[in-house]
Amino acid sequence: MGLLELKSGSDVRGVALENYGEEVNLTDENVKAIVGAFVLFLKNRLGGKDLTIGLGHDSRLSSERIKNASLEALKECGVKVLDSGLSSTPSMFMMTANPETDCDGAIMITASHHPVQKNGLKFFTKNGGLEGDDITAVLEMAERGEKAEGEKSAHITKDYMKGYCDSLVSFVRDKCGEEEPLKGFKIVVDAGNGVGGFYVDRVLKPLGADTQGSQFLNPDGSFPNHAPNPEDKAAMRAISNCVKDNSADLGIIFDTDVDRAAIVGKDGSEINRNKLIALVSAILLEEQPEAYIVTDSVTSDGLRKFIEKRGGIHHRYKRGYKNVIDEAVKLNKDGKNAPIAIETSGHAALRENHFLDDGAYLVTRLLVKAAKLRKEEKELTDLIADLELPAEDAEVRLAFKTEDWKEYGATIIENLADFTRKVLSPEPSTYEGVRGNVDYAKGWFLARMSVHDPIMPVNIECSEKGGVKLIAKLLYRFFAAFAGIDSEPLRILSGE
Repeated sequence: MGLLELKSGSDVRGVALENYGEEVNLTDENVKAIVGAFVLFLKNRLGGKDLTIGLGHDSRLSSERIKNASLEALKECGVKVLDSGLSSTPSMFMMTANPETDCDGAIMITASHHPVQKNGLKFFTKNGGLEGDDITAVLEMAERGEKAEGEKSAHITKDYMKGYCDSLVSFVRDKCGEEEPLKGFKIVVDAGNGVGGFYVDRVLKPLGADTQGSQFLNPDGSFPNHAPNPEDKAAMRAISNCVKDNSADLGIIFDTDVDRAAIVGKDGSEINRNKLIALVSAILLEEQPEAYIVTDSVTSDGLRKFIEKRGGIHHRYKRGYKNVIDEAVKLNKDGKNAPIAIETSGHAALRENHFLDDGAYLVTRLLVKAAKLRKEEKELTDLIADLELPAEDAEVRLAFKTEDWKEYGATIIENLADFTRKVLSPEPSTYEGVRGNVDYAKGWFLARMSVHDPIMPVNIECSEKGGVKLIAKLLYRFFAAFAGIDSEPLRILSGE
């Protein structure tokens, strides 16, 4: 197996546990080769200077093994290692931004919300996460056996998460002008047995919140309760029920490594996907009228209307958190005010926070507004009361049956684009895949290639009941002509 097969967008990701029906490819040997190549990559970029690198990991069962292999490789390269232990992904980047740690780079061991057997590596410099091309370069260097050389170094193990948590607490206190601005709030957290449990004791309690009833805070890489994923329906039901069972004012749920989050209102209503984007957009557009809100391509028509009603500009772009971040950065360089890049998955990166996708920072930003609204006898949900929600929506994932799935998928997209131009009404500002308006069903669809996996996700949204089935039926008839992709989910959705 070539190491390039471990590339997953701008991360490294592979199989790390045996007995799950897949061959382990994130072995100690491969981890050491990749980490050694990253150090050389960073040394070359920084002119050969002596390096300090932060190292952290999530709660996955394989994370300790991979941490030890990474640590060995880093010490053999002669770099100073600051071992943060169990950490969130955003806190690892902040080790490069915090003057007290001043790391030249950082490595986070995580596979985000992916299944138990998966794990991976995320790499940071002071400029942010590595780009996809950088990951390719590192993996090619690793395949050639290139790595940094140096005298074996020592490492320092310390609670580096403290500085990150303290900064969140200070942020809320400064914005609210109070020591305990969350006093009187009951807030429950669901960490999904990832690393997000820290938010209860190290952020919410110091700010005065009552957190009794919070659940699944203990790190457990077998994820015994539900997938640590704000997009997962069972996960959202769990935090919604937790809010209602505990009569809480707010619920918070994180993914495994806390780069994503969602919230739940006091009535148990889920505030994720388009609702979450609308909420943070409402807050930002109060502060910065006429700003660009950069989102991924699957956002709703109702969200566009919501943003435009507040004077903002909805800028849809490609799916993938690095894609929306890079687009927002580009808009700012072009002189356009784009304060946020946010995906429907819950990845949210604010310019004020280094354009870092940070679930804990996003939630903290929302809590500041919640504390201020309470003094006006209002709630966060009041800010999105006029958001138009679709009558129906659905997402199906069509799996490819061919090894050359990227080329095959490109052919399907090309044919679908032609079909949409001739028969339907295409949406021009999608930047990826095909988005078509289906007037007789009062809705639209978006078919695109997955960023990482051999699947083609298809999103459908309609303003009237019954529209999803009509659009699914139309698409099933189109996709059924292509033997190399499984169109069965569309057939089931259509009711045929």
